[in-house]
Amino acid sequence: MAHLMISAAHKSSGKTTVSLGLCAALRAGGRTVQPFKKGPDYIDPMWLGRAAGRPCYNLDFYTASEAEILHTVAVRQAGSDIGMIEGNKGLHDGLDLEGTNSNAALAKLLGAPVILVLDVRGTIRGVAPLVLGYQSFDPEVRIAGVILNQVGGERHEAKLRAVIAHYTDVPVLGAVRRDARLALEERHLGLMPSNEDDRAEHRIREIGARIADQVDLEAVRAVADSARLPEPLPLPESREARAGDELSIGIARDAAFGFYYPDDLEALEAGGARLVPIDTLHEHSLPRLDGLLIGGGFPETQMQALACNEPMRQAIREAIEAGLPTYAECGGLMYLTRRIHWKGEQAEMVGVIPADTVMCDTPQGRGYVRLREHGPGLWPQDPAAGAEIPAHEFHYSRLEGLDPGATFAYEMVRGRGIDGRHDGLVYKNLLASYTHLRDTGRHHWTRRFLAFVRRSRHKREGQHPGA
Repeated sequence: MAHLMISAAHKSSGKTTVSLGLCAALRAGGRTVQPFKKGPDYIDPMWLGRAAGRPCYNLDFYTASEAEILHTVAVRQAGSDIGMIEGNKGLHDGLDLEGTNSNAALAKLLGAPVILVLDVRGTIRGVAPLVLGYQSFDPEVRIAGVILNQVGGERHEAKLRAVIAHYTDVPVLGAVRRDARLALEERHLGLMPSNEDDRAEHRIREIGARIADQVDLEAVRAVADSARLPEPLPLPESREARAGDELSIGIARDAAFGFYYPDDLEALEAGGARLVPIDTLHEHSLPRLDGLLIGGGFPETQMQALACNEPMRQAIREAIEAGLPTYAECGGLMYLTRRIHWKGEQAEMVGVIPADTVMCDTPQGRGYVRLREHGPGLWPQDPAAGAEIPAHEFHYSRLEGLDPGATFAYEMVRGRGIDGRHDGLVYKNLLASYTHLRDTGRHHWTRRFLAFVRRSRHKREGQHPGA
């Protein structure tokens, strides 16, 4: 299978712009591109998926096994011409001294050649020891080429190419000039998500055209063709949905809420869910539902529009108060509080959670977390799950005014959660947390959520025949 990894010496080198530009350029040239993203990120995959026209899947050592990662790449890439894996941070950055969860480790696991994106501002001859260092640091990682980024002009490019050719055997596959039109808007959690950018498609086409003009796409394809993906081991089959037992699960999908892993949504559907999109900004009522899912996003940037849609806020509040099984993550948690405070303004939210959300200038919770369940959770226990749940959080907000006697489903073994010690606020049939879960063999949360929804529906139907 043809695939490669786009990585860099350090974060903010421009690898996301280059990656989505390559996806768009190859797609425009008639190639089918399957994108992947290393780590737990939501925003980069949204851009990559739109550029490729296919869902982008996350590859994360922390929440998935090596066998699952290999299986994901093999299965998802089937039918495509090239797999494009965008790394996170720098090539060798990771959680531990040995780099066991680094981009380099992922490249070795997948037999993926690496193309390094190098930010060359302020450097000429110094690029050579950088490339040589990455080659020699771990010889098992194959540096198959470099793409120079932020090049100052023709003279700068010529000097860089001469230095790299003289001192190394690594080919230069492209040189991308400094260009404000290639910049993607950033804010407190990184790039603006593509679901908020009205000009996303235009920007992707523009970036794709510029990358196509400045990168040797044939050479990139040749690098991908040299990859050798190991044969994945078969994984246990997931449980099939029971015939005639479909569940209607509302899912908030709009400019405020869009952080969902595509394979988690596929797992929900495989488990018997019919996903019903809900627009919290423009729709005024909820359809008949068995459960509700409100994922992460940026409700603070849409808080006035969310506040103005009082009928939807009331509909969600009444549904949760009536016992609708609901799961909310991060942005969804914020939306269910009384109000959001940001930049000197405030806006009314759903009000089911008796607390206010306050936006801060610095992260209040960031990185991988480990949760331990301690009894009050709503969902059925998973006998196959371990004692701790691996997940992640990334939020600039905190809750103020929450009742100190609030009920929580999780203790924080690692991470911040809601109060530094707990996460997973429980209220009636609502579970709301800052933590983002990932459905993998280490924790099949979708099965547990659907089992809870199914049990709740059966209980309701038993109490009210014909309902």
